[in-house]
Amino acid sequence: MTATLSAPQAIESWLGQEAEDLLTYKAKVPKDLLHLPSPDAVDRIFSISDRNPQVLRSLQQLYSHGRLANTGYLSILPVDQGIEHSAGASFAPNPMYFDPENIVKLAMAAECNAVATTLGVLGIVSRKYAHKIPFIVKINHNELLTFPNQFDQVLFGSVEQAWNLGAVAVGATIYFGSENSTRQIQEISRAFARAHELGMATILWCYLRNNAFKQDKDYHLAGDLTGQANHIGVTIEADIIKQKLPEVDRGYEAVAKASGKSYGKTNEKIYTDLTSDHPIDLTRYQVLNCYSGRVGLINSGGASGKNDFAEAVRTAVINKRAGGSGLISGRKTFQRPFEEGVKLFHTIQDVYLSPEVTIA
Repeated sequence: MTATLSAPQAIESWLGQEAEDLLTYKAKVPKDLLHLPSPDAVDRIFSISDRNPQVLRSLQQLYSHGRLANTGYLSILPVDQGIEHSAGASFAPNPMYFDPENIVKLAMAAECNAVATTLGVLGIVSRKYAHKIPFIVKINHNELLTFPNQFDQVLFGSVEQAWNLGAVAVGATIYFGSENSTRQIQEISRAFARAHELGMATILWCYLRNNAFKQDKDYHLAGDLTGQANHIGVTIEADIIKQKLPEVDRGYEAVAKASGKSYGKTNEKIYTDLTSDHPIDLTRYQVLNCYSGRVGLINSGGASGKNDFAEAVRTAVINKRAGGSGLISGRKTFQRPFEEGVKLFHTIQDVYLSPEVTIA
């Protein structure tokens, strides 16, 4: 299973008509207020924290592996969709990925920093690969076999099991805004504390989930709401935050207006001084809520579609220019032929390796 790559396409050409705007835009919040990704990020940020030396070693393993090694940026393959979206829906487009070994092989061929997937996937091949690429065990999931379907993240494995199979980190999702979010916050806070005790890093998928967030626009992707989800995530000591790229703003206002009730707390200066409708400003607000970038923000690549390469490059450019720490891309990569999946990862990585894509 050898990947053959063609000559890389220029970043500008992937961005099309948005190229000049995305590559030259100056963000409203100055970059001087942020702690930006760098080769010494672990030493500069986490060595003064309460994380023990084993956690520092685990974080350094993540940041020192693959094609982006020692840049301060991360390129991660996540494949937990077999539970979240069902194995059939996830792997029918490319049935080779029903075999867990091929998931790990894709991450290795693509020179990712790590592979993030389920306890079962990593456990079935751990002795062969745990020393070859950093493992991130996703310990909770939302399954859609229960009828009627419900939306709740529940533990599928323990932190101890992740440690035993050789993982350097655990990942988890919290559905902020859902009726079960309080339990999930408490549950994952305890799990992250235990992971740190055992020397593993922690990564939190900070997703919003509530039907009230779907109004005239999908406010699950609102900059103000996702920013607050990130802030709660770093509060329970996530070392890396995973978040969807923001597309809209004023989520608090929209929910309050639709429900006819007061909702949450916000401040008009968020919208006048800290953000605009520009995606780089909205993403920078997400970074700002990750303790001003002390905790790295990685954005998700989104669902697979017709323009995956262009969409992935656009997301990577926005994330990097906003001060984020990388991209985590699943369905866009594993739902296509193996060689194309590798090429897509390398195309994303090219953005973070390019000196021409600067911090806005």
